[in-house]
Amino acid sequence: MRQSLLVIACLLASSIAAAALPVPKPPSIDARGYLLIDFGSGRVLAEKNADQRLEPASLTKLMTAYGVFKALAEKRLRIDEEVLISENAWRAEGSRTFVQVGTRVPVEVLIKGMIVQSGNDATIALAERVGGSESGFVQMMNTYAQALGMKETRFENSPGMPSPMHYTTARDVAKLTRALIREFPEYYRWYSIQEFTWNGIRQPNRNGLLVRDSTVDGVKTGHTESAGYCLVTSARRDNMRLVAVVMGSSSMRSREDASATLLNYGYTFFQTARIKGRGETVLSPRLFKGTEKFVAIGPRQDVYVTVARGEAANLKTVARAFEPVVAPAPRTRAVGELIVKLGEEIVAKAPLYPIKDAPEGGLWRRMADGVSLWWQ
Repeated sequence: MRQSLLVIACLLASSIAAAALPVPKPPSIDARGYLLIDFGSGRVLAEKNADQRLEPASLTKLMTAYGVFKALAEKRLRIDEEVLISENAWRAEGSRTFVQVGTRVPVEVLIKGMIVQSGNDATIALAERVGGSESGFVQMMNTYAQALGMKETRFENSPGMPSPMHYTTARDVAKLTRALIREFPEYYRWYSIQEFTWNGIRQPNRNGLLVRDSTVDGVKTGHTESAGYCLVTSARRDNMRLVAVVMGSSSMRSREDASATLLNYGYTFFQTARIKGRGETVLSPRLFKGTEKFVAIGPRQDVYVTVARGEAANLKTVARAFEPVVAPAPRTRAVGELIVKLGEEIVAKAPLYPIKDAPEGGLWRRMADGVSLWWQ
């Protein structure tokens, strides 16, 4: 059966000059491995040893938080629930939230302790509650990592204690961070807290960029002697969010300077354009055998493209429907495609879905359109 294409093209309006700003090589920073990525489009803007297995230290707690947030979202855990602190959690080495064995501590306090203070005791307490045991929770962490496409990651504990078989990569950490922000925006706000107090103890956030840069709203620090100093940073400027992963810096100040340098590089030389919004109608192709003659189709997620600053004015979109579109056409089945081009280069593609389910029509419509389909 012959397929035809419905094609539309439009030039994106922009007040930015059409001439692109020359993009220099990424800056040299103090890190064993790093990655700078645009949150919306997923485009990598700078990287070094991004696929090298490195020790994550407390960046591990990003996955612990992911598992805890999933439990909250699925109502397997309540934010006001009080968790009994085990001796195993209380004896945790390294950073502490200073929870006491045998006491009950609210989940929200434990989450803040894990995120702000990077408390290993609070982290293990949460892992034991959600996973039944820390080892059970670690199995969940590795399952989530596989589902997120973190192919070079393996966890052996929930807080990030050193182990030869506990590793990840800068690229995998960026995947996890994007998922954390995208899936749990209501909980991500905790990552911007600069300090909190529990039992009269003031506990400051170790991410100094929260103070140095008002556009930074997260995410997580990490450090052990073997891992060096690590930092995942996210910032939002002019509706453009970037995520920088820095692993293995030589000092706390150095990891902050490295992250700030990457962010400034990204914001100076790149821009992100929102091409189409989630659920926005892009095309209305002919619908065969349906209750309606046409069906509106669009993307299921916002479509973003990141290009060199000044190039957004030259972006063009081409949308096509895979014909024939035959009812029933559920919202979950792609029936078209949106292509974004810069000159002749394809810079992004996004599937298009019916905005709403398109059910079958009556017998007469199905018979008549069946005849019409012979001529397609």
